[in-house]
Amino acid sequence: MNALTDFSQPQRQSLLGVLVMFANTLQKIVRAMWPILLVWLVKLDASNTLFIYLGIVAFVLIIAIISYLQYYFFTFYIDEENSDFVIQKGVLNKTKITIQLHKIQQVNINQSLIQRLINVYKLEIDTAGSDKKEASISAIPHELAIILKDRLINYASEKPTFTEEKEVVEAPSSLLKISLSSLIKIGFTSNYVKSFVLFIVFFSAMLENIKNIFGSAQVQEDKITDYLEKLPLLTSFAMVLGTIIGIVLVVNLVQTIIKYYDFTIRRNNQSIVLSYGLLATKNTLLHPKKVQLVSTTQNFFQKKFDILTIGIRQASSNPGSNIKSDKIDVPGASKLERDEILKILFNIFPEKGKLMLPNWRKLALESFFLLLLPIVVFILVNVSFDLFIWNELVMYCVAFALFSGILLWFSYKNYRLFVSTDFIIKQNGAWDVDNTIVEPYKIQAITTKQFFWQKATNIGSVTLATAGGNIDFSTGNYLEIKKMVNNWLYQVETTNKNWM
Repeated sequence: MNALTDFSQPQRQSLLGVLVMFANTLQKIVRAMWPILLVWLVKLDASNTLFIYLGIVAFVLIIAIISYLQYYFFTFYIDEENSDFVIQKGVLNKTKITIQLHKIQQVNINQSLIQRLINVYKLEIDTAGSDKKEASISAIPHELAIILKDRLINYASEKPTFTEEKEVVEAPSSLLKISLSSLIKIGFTSNYVKSFVLFIVFFSAMLENIKNIFGSAQVQEDKITDYLEKLPLLTSFAMVLGTIIGIVLVVNLVQTIIKYYDFTIRRNNQSIVLSYGLLATKNTLLHPKKVQLVSTTQNFFQKKFDILTIGIRQASSNPGSNIKSDKIDVPGASKLERDEILKILFNIFPEKGKLMLPNWRKLALESFFLLLLPIVVFILVNVSFDLFIWNELVMYCVAFALFSGILLWFSYKNYRLFVSTDFIIKQNGAWDVDNTIVEPYKIQAITTKQFFWQKATNIGSVTLATAGGNIDFSTGNYLEIKKMVNNWLYQVETTNKNWM
């Protein structure tokens, strides 16, 4: 075993890590202070130019010195005797991070644009005892990162032995690759709401900063408003709506391609390697047996294009939170590719079992709170403040009732629970239909609930808690739910399978 792969001895990052730390620190400062810096550049006084530039040079030198010290005092190694991975860091305040190897849940190898330019990688470690990245190494060569990642994720209780002078790493075998055409399709057919909110937030922030700096945005707003007022109402509405939809689709498409470009899934020993990214590349290694929840998401357009998104969740210390950033997504997979991925994760394809339907009272209750009640409140507010004439009010209420009613109906129609010996599958969603899959032996806790007014109609709800999130099903047949709960508890108590 050569010195570079002898992780029992403290090692430093690549010397180029100084540049990464310098760039990251500088980037954070610029992001936090860019409005102030922009105002400063616009209103720069030529008489003080020399002192300002000297101050900038001194500031950059201070950041450079701090970055080098951060690099120098940062070391990492594997404590073979205690089966720990240890990171020591800090210039003035020393910090020692100790991670038990058997608790390591996931190891990611990522590469930002800055790291790509200087050809180093960032290695991040997730454990089942933290809802954030437990530890990270910012600058490490790719070959060394692959060896360390494999050592951490596949660590055995016995100390590894080495007969070769040079470390031999098995090349991952390719399983499937998501094509660019599939990414374009998924970019045009998903995340509409998220992209719209991001667009509104970005546009509002940019407009506010332009107003503060130049004070001329109001003039442009008035010109646009005057132009739209000259057009017929439907034409103005169509133009505004079309512009927003076009921008949202383009933003969503660009985000999808940049994030998931060249998405490849490969097998490496007993693990799966996912790599993707255009500007910032990510390389994630995970164990199928540690996967807690798997979901497939597909809407009407995606079904026509034969594409869907697969979400994979591993163990988290805060499973009830269902944090989106903790989920690994496989976008743009076809039906055949979905089947192959599910077979890899579960060894067999998860077939849907016995069907459980919700009671019609679920639709009635949601219709009252999400449809009827908002309309009543809207009418009362209009009566009090006289916001709209009655013709407009009726038109808005009818439009809202039609839109909400359709969503509520499809949400109720798609709400299903399928139970078999090996799998529990919950289906839900109005537009984007999700199928969430869990194996019964991975259940950590089960909660059943029945309100007193539900006893006469024999309906109730159940919540299945796993280390990767919860699955809940409401307004189901309570007697059937209790039978299934007894069976799931028996499977959990008698199984010899291990998901950690």
